Amino acid sequence: MPVIMLLLSSFLVFALAAAAADLRLGIVGTDTSHATEFTKLLNGGVVQGARVVAAYKGGSPDVESSRTRVDRFAQELQQKWSVEFVPDIPSLCAKVDAILIESVDGRTHLAQARAVIAAKRPMFIDKPLASTLDDAREIARLAKAAGVPWFSSSSLRWSEITEKLGGPGILGATAWGPGPFEEHHQLELSWYAIHPIELLFTLMGTGCEEVTRVAGADADEITCRWRDGRVGSVRALRPYGPYGAVVFRKDGAVMSPSKPRTGYEPLVREIIEFFKTGHPPVSNEETLEIFAFMDAAQRSKEAGGKPMRLR
Repeated sequence: MPVIMLLLSSFLVFALAAAAADLRLGIVGTDTSHATEFTKLLNGGVVQGARVVAAYKGGSPDVESSRTRVDRFAQELQQKWSVEFVPDIPSLCAKVDAILIESVDGRTHLAQARAVIAAKRPMFIDKPLASTLDDAREIARLAKAAGVPWFSSSSLRWSEITEKLGGPGILGATAWGPGPFEEHHQLELSWYAIHPIELLFTLMGTGCEEVTRVAGADADEITCRWRDGRVGSVRALRPYGPYGAVVFRKDGAVMSPSKPRTGYEPLVREIIEFFKTGHPPVSNEETLEIFAFMDAAQRSKEAGGKPMRLR
């Protein structure tokens, strides 16, 4: 049977299941607060249509933010939300309709995605999609070959910033936000600066072709040129800092609120809609372009700030 027919038949099953009862979701990786916060929204009844019923703990011993939190978040899921824990990803996939890959360590995502793809389960892959551009592209290749839908996104894509500033006629934009590094991630910006980078792409759209990164002591400035001649930039603040953006149109510039409203609920609603329909709210091509952007920015830094084209 052609891949497209398999995909359509799979989602007919999911749609019928959704009509009768909540979708059953599984979590891979309990080493991030996203695992507990998403579950709170779903199992607590704020977002309807799905429940987290099972999880695989995962964890990365060499990443401090994983090692020190994985058991605590797992305990909360089990005790507060009655989530069942299983020993491996195949066992998890057998119990659920769709998967949330939440592992904080992007290096683990390719192997985890392989197991989910083998089980033909649609998946949301939390940030960072991967730790390298090659891994990101391999996830996309494997999923496409198997007819498994997926998407990845920062919650900042659905924030007050994009709500207030988005729309047609943007001639350029600057976004800013936290940009701390994690030593094991080859693409430094993927660890946390993915958030302001995703803001920039939400406002500007795809079509970036060249990136220049200037690295400073407490911030990096990444300027980028689009194929249509527009220019954008991202300022990644270290160790942390506020989120924001400014857009430029013919009639002037508009800045986001000083304390913009952000949260996980809009993203979780998008995820559930995606699991029901199979249509990602962010195209896989855009997500891969964002990774190509970060790859070019890494190469620019290593070359002393020389402009680099996306590969």
